[in-house]
Amino acid sequence: MLNPSIISSIISSNSYTVTVTVKEFLICMLTALCLGVLIAVVSRIKSRQSKSLSVALVLLPVIVQTIIMLVNKEFGAGLAVAGAFSLLRFRSAPASARDLVLITLAVAVGLACGLGCIGIAIILALIVLAILTVLSILGFGKSRSGERILNIVIPESLNYDDIFTPVFRKYTKSCELIRVKTTNMGSLYKLRYEITLRDVSEEKEFIDALRVRNGNLEISCSIPETNKAREVI
Repeated sequence: MLNPSIISSIISSNSYTVTVTVKEFLICMLTALCLGVLIAVVSRIKSRQSKSLSVALVLLPVIVQTIIMLVNKEFGAGLAVAGAFSLLRFRSAPASARDLVLITLAVAVGLACGLGCIGIAIILALIVLAILTVLSILGFGKSRSGERILNIVIPESLNYDDIFTPVFRKYTKSCELIRVKTTNMGSLYKLRYEITLRDVSEEKEFIDALRVRNGNLEISCSIPETNKAREVI
C-alpha cells in the first residue's frame, strides 16, 4: 500500500480555509516545472514534436498549478476557470492522439501540484511517461509496412468504380475506397483509398500505372501517420 505521507497534500488546510505559504507555493511550482520539462523531453522520443508544443508542455503544469491554488475553495472562480479552459479547446488546432495524452498529463500534473499532492504528481508523471516511452520504442500501434493513404484526382467522365481495379489487383493486397469528393466546379473527382501494397519497392510502378488511367492528374500516396488521414482532401 502507498504511504499516506506520499499522497497527502503538503498544503495546510481545514474545513473552512486553505493557507498556502510562499515555501509551499515555490515547492509546488518547482515540482510542476520539473515534471513539465520531463514530459516535454520524453515527448520527443521517437516523435517529431514542434517547438511550440514542447514549450507548452513545460509551462502548462506551472500555469494550471498556479490557477488551482488561486481558485482553491472558490466555487465561482472554479467555474470561471473551467469555462476558460473549454474556450481554449476551440481556439487550438487539432492535435494527434499522442499530443492530447501529453497535454492531458501536463494538466493532471498541474492539478496535483496545485492541490499540494506532490507525491501523486510525481508518481503519475513517471508511470505514464514510462509506459509511453516503452510503447514508442516498441513501435506499438505503428502502421504496417506497405499501408498507404492514396489520393487520386480523376475527370468527371471516368467511372471510378472499376477504372483502377486491374491496377489494384496487381499491386495491392487490399484496397478500400473511403471518400469521394467533387472539386473544380464538379469537373473533377477526388478519391481517397486505404491500401496495402504487395511490394513497397514497386510503389513508383504502381503510381505510374495509375497515372496512365487518370489522365496524368494529381496522385498522392503517403504513410497514414504522416498523411493524417482525418484531413479533408
